[in-house]
Amino acid sequence: MRCSIPLPTVSSRLESTSLVRIAILSDIHANLAALEAVMAHAEANKVERYISLGDVVGYGPDPVECVDIVAAKCDWSLLGNHDCAVLYEPTNFNEVAKRAAYWTRDAIMQRHLVEAAALDAKISSGLLAATDPMVSQERVRIERDRMRRLDFINMMPVRKRFDRYVAVHGTLRKYINEYLFPQDAAQYPRKMRDIFSLIPDGCTLFVGHTHWPGVFSRDYDDFVFESPADLENVWMVPDASEVEAPEELKAIVNPGSVGQPRDGDPRASYAILDTSGPRHKIEFHRVEYDAQKTCDRIFANEQLDRWLGERLLEGR
Repeated sequence: MRCSIPLPTVSSRLESTSLVRIAILSDIHANLAALEAVMAHAEANKVERYISLGDVVGYGPDPVECVDIVAAKCDWSLLGNHDCAVLYEPTNFNEVAKRAAYWTRDAIMQRHLVEAAALDAKISSGLLAATDPMVSQERVRIERDRMRRLDFINMMPVRKRFDRYVAVHGTLRKYINEYLFPQDAAQYPRKMRDIFSLIPDGCTLFVGHTHWPGVFSRDYDDFVFESPADLENVWMVPDASEVEAPEELKAIVNPGSVGQPRDGDPRASYAILDTSGPRHKIEFHRVEYDAQKTCDRIFANEQLDRWLGERLLEGR
């Protein structure tokens, strides 16, 4: 029998970052193979805490399993637009994404029916007796997990602040649905000014949604985007002693996507916030995983477009 998932406690477990290494995950998109690889990599790199910037589900073939892992491991997970579509309606989704969203909703809402049917089949085949105490225990577990998954998604916050960091899925103008692309730094200074003005003084903002890892910073009146390659995969968080004004500490960090990278690199992407030293730093990591396995599972699902699998192999 599978273990039940824990009660969701996304509200306030991580309030202090003192002397810890925190994995920053985003845009898992129901890619179980990628998530498991990232979790193993993070554990090997001495990560002590985990947070998710949203979009645990959508596009991929394993939404229930990914929700269960995130619920069990992450201090909290923000509400992304695909998570929101489980509870409400897909907004501004193309047809491929919309069809995947409706399938995802059904997969999460109906998993208890699948598990109950499997249990009944074992009873019918004689593998289990209907009077076996394990049967009633399993029925209770199935219903409890159903409610906990829904509660977990329903309780996802749209914004979190912890120490000198703020986190949203999109931007501080639109918490769930606004994209902040690398090219925006040079092409849309007004947009950048608006978003930076909303970052609390002295804070770094974590965002997801675009599936592109990197750091946005301000250089006087100009804005700069640096990729992990530009930064040699490590970005030192500005310290108050190095700047003249608190607003100079502001920056925006995107850890990239665990489950559907779009920067041309098919490897899973995530970041680690390291607060264990005298200076906070952010490490960007890429992790190899069996993308073909996820691709094949998508191909086998008639409700998921083949493009959703093909793009994983190319990171686009």
